[in-house]
Amino acid sequence: MKILLVEDEVKVARAVEEGLRAEHYDVTVSHTGEDGYFLATTQRFDLFLLDLMLPGRGGVEVLRALRQAGNQTPVLILTARDAVEDRVLGLDCGADDYLVKPFALVELLARIRALLRRGRPDQALRLKIADLEVDCLTRSVSRAGQEIQLTAREYELLEYLVRHQGQIVSRNMLAQDVWRIGERATPLDNVIDVHIARLRRKLDDGFQVKLLKTVRGVGFVLQEEEV
Repeated sequence: MKILLVEDEVKVARAVEEGLRAEHYDVTVSHTGEDGYFLATTQRFDLFLLDLMLPGRGGVEVLRALRQAGNQTPVLILTARDAVEDRVLGLDCGADDYLVKPFALVELLARIRALLRRGRPDQALRLKIADLEVDCLTRSVSRAGQEIQLTAREYELLEYLVRHQGQIVSRNMLAQDVWRIGERATPLDNVIDVHIARLRRKLDDGFQVKLLKTVRGVGFVLQEEEV
């Protein structure tokens, strides 16, 4: 699951980032409201952690702009301002939850799990194709009941393929959406092919039905049927 953390206090941001990464969340950190808004509107995230007191563009302004633009990604506000009116303002502007600093990491993680369980309307948290199952909350993968151990990159690649199951995915799409590289000054084709090969072995070796297929000259597709 991808989380955007917008927090200007470097020590707080580092501590939260380390705690979330230890729980296998994919975390992107921003230290200003302007940069946070840019990231929120140009990349896909499953959750925003947003500080209110940000330099330049404040958290409330960022939140209001996101909601006005139709972005419905869950937002958890992190702030030292614990006055009732501040909480009401944040919630009225579209926040889904509110956590006052200082907070315990275990409470933050519990709030995050609760928000992710509600989910985004366009993002399922449990994915399935044939006998392959992906739990996006725990980032666990199994096939026919057998657990499959994946690296962080392999998991991101698989989740992307499962969400696009039945669709041919090009290397350029993977470079932009999984590796998050816009302009490819150095081609990633070999890197992508190596990861695809490793993922295919983990998913398909020992199973009669092969799910991950290469469409020569075009890209890859995850599906039960033959291409």
